Amino acid sequence: MSDQTSTTSTTSTTDAAESAGQTWVAVGPAGTVGSIGRTVDGFVVRLVGRPEQSGEYPTLAVAKSALFAALGPGAEYPEFHEH
Repeated sequence: MSDQTSTTSTTSTTDAAESAGQTWVAVGPAGTVGSIGRTVDGFVVRLVGRPEQSGEYPTLAVAKSALFAALGPGAEYPEFHEH
């Protein structure tokens, strides 16, 4: 984990999520809508079609709620599959 201590940036957060090894994919009626990755400090949300992450959240439940809220009005609650 020494490679994660160099800087605090989007890259290091991405590295932290990858090194934690847990990702949940959010799937809606039209297919994949986003993902949640575990970091050393919590969970990051990424939406399909958006290059930046939506934020970092303290628990998986909060991250799922944030991802759902970001889908906008009328969206169905997605299914989450751990990968």
